[in-house]
Amino acid sequence: MTIVQEKKIPGKTSTILSLIQQLPKDYKVVLLKNEYGDIEVDSLLASQSNISGVSEILNGCLCCTMVGLVENALKEIRDTMHPDRIIIESSGSAFPATLALQIRQLEPEGFKLDGVVTVVDSLNFKGYEDSSPSAKLQARYTDLLLLSKHHLATERQMDDLIDSLNELNDETPKIRIGPAPDNPPKPELIFGLDTKLFGLVEGEKESWDKIGGRAGWHGDEVETKQIYIGKKGKSKSKHDHEDGEHCEGCKEKEEDGEEIHEIQPVDRELLDKELSKLSFEIYRVKGLIRLLSAEPSGYTTNILNYAFGRYELTPIPSLDEDDSLKGVSLRLTVMGERGEVARRARKLAAGLGAQVE
Repeated sequence: MTIVQEKKIPGKTSTILSLIQQLPKDYKVVLLKNEYGDIEVDSLLASQSNISGVSEILNGCLCCTMVGLVENALKEIRDTMHPDRIIIESSGSAFPATLALQIRQLEPEGFKLDGVVTVVDSLNFKGYEDSSPSAKLQARYTDLLLLSKHHLATERQMDDLIDSLNELNDETPKIRIGPAPDNPPKPELIFGLDTKLFGLVEGEKESWDKIGGRAGWHGDEVETKQIYIGKKGKSKSKHDHEDGEHCEGCKEKEEDGEEIHEIQPVDRELLDKELSKLSFEIYRVKGLIRLLSAEPSGYTTNILNYAFGRYELTPIPSLDEDDSLKGVSLRLTVMGERGEVARRARKLAAGLGAQVE
């Protein structure tokens, strides 16, 4: 089992998919991940590859999830999908050590952790060095650092990045990867790490509170908002209590989607214009968007992945007539610095003719 994490920027899923593409066709890999928002964006992308299955926890952080919930998810994957490997993709602000310890407790059940792999954005890591405790902790508690987007950085930027990473962790290997499909990480490297994390964790566990490693702390770093055009998604709020307890103020809530509207595709030039206005405080924008096109339907269905002025659109024609997306023209999750997201999400929504949920 392998844990993959990254600093609030796209790249983890692309790295994982490039890894899986090198495996034999009969090799079964299942991805367990958590996602912000109400559309399983990376699951839709993964469904276009030869991955065996995807299990997602929406709006949750795996390293903060109760051990029982992680245990149940892993056992269900083992018993229903019978994979050769499970890759866990944690959230961009996750603290990996707590999740690694959860997996260690499951060793009697047949689970074993290969290691923790951290994907570092070579262009933007420096922006988090002072503002994000999670960036420092992730770089320290890891068995391998994969440097993505290094081809876009200058020699000076790369020197500064390596210096910063070495200050945090001078023993962990650092390997440059990409851009896809060039130079992907090798399966024999990722799946053969034989983690050294537990020795480090046991020696420093008592000091985690001092450096911000307690469960749940990192949620303060990220805020999210949903924007949409057309059919609204379902809003869910659910959590579990210790020993089966319940509280009056906590209940599961589901709001039915609004009345289904005709598809209102977004113009690509308008999308370019509005995304170009986003500031550095917005880390990511991801979700589904239907763009105007010359197709008989008048639109194409795309997955949008945005980070710091760059974005990718992945057309998925199979979703054009998906029943679960009827009436959905746009459904995006905006993620960024706490205190900044709500105002900037409203501006983005206004520019695209969307609403904020």
